Amino acid sequence: MPGPDVLLYGLPLAFLAGFIDAVAGGGGTITLPTLFLMGLTPAQVVATNKLLGIFGSGSSTVQYARKGHIEWPLVGRLVPLALAGSGLGALLVRFIDPAAFRTLVAVVILGVGLLVLVNKRFGLDDRYPGLTARVLALTIPGAFIVGVYDGFLGPGTGTFLMFLFALSGFNLVRSSGNARAINFATNLGAFIAFLIGGQMVFWIGLPMGVANALGAVVGARMAMLRGSAFVKWMYAVIVVLVAARLLFF
Repeated sequence: MPGPDVLLYGLPLAFLAGFIDAVAGGGGTITLPTLFLMGLTPAQVVATNKLLGIFGSGSSTVQYARKGHIEWPLVGRLVPLALAGSGLGALLVRFIDPAAFRTLVAVVILGVGLLVLVNKRFGLDDRYPGLTARVLALTIPGAFIVGVYDGFLGPGTGTFLMFLFALSGFNLVRSSGNARAINFATNLGAFIAFLIGGQMVFWIGLPMGVANALGAVVGARMAMLRGSAFVKWMYAVIVVLVAARLLFF
């Protein structure tokens, strides 16, 4: 078991991860390697990372909600589907080759990032039409599929959710707010499951969780202050980091 000195680098990295995750998703690309570097077992890493996720996604959700950047009528319908999907994803781990799946997801997320950048106006204007049949047809299966991915693998879940909401007509700031709310729900479900399993390292997860939450508050406020253009370029950077995480680490 590592000593308290690991927090000397764990806390600033958790803060950075919270900032990034609140803006464009992908904070796990920082926290997961950090927890591994500390010497935790794989089970402890995954469980403790969900504890961090509760703090970070929860605090950023509050920030976006206060400014009205979460579309609760839609998000409320999608949370149960995302939760069900994450439960199914956790069960599929034993049946699907993770290495092949990681490569496929890396290619998909790079494609998503390219689409966002090539379309110069994508995600910059808010054109959400309300709870139309098209929006529901896109988001209901989309939330379930992303939930499955979160339960099975996880890195980049918030990034995929942001793309889903941007396709539905939201600008990237509102997309980020909606994504954080759903990601909080899936983190909470996984947190409860891992809590029962007893693999969580609280003396590491709690202080890093607080640092993650502080970073998320700063990140969410920065995203709302700077607007969708700032979020779009951050999104492109995170897409590359998530793809690299999936392919090489």
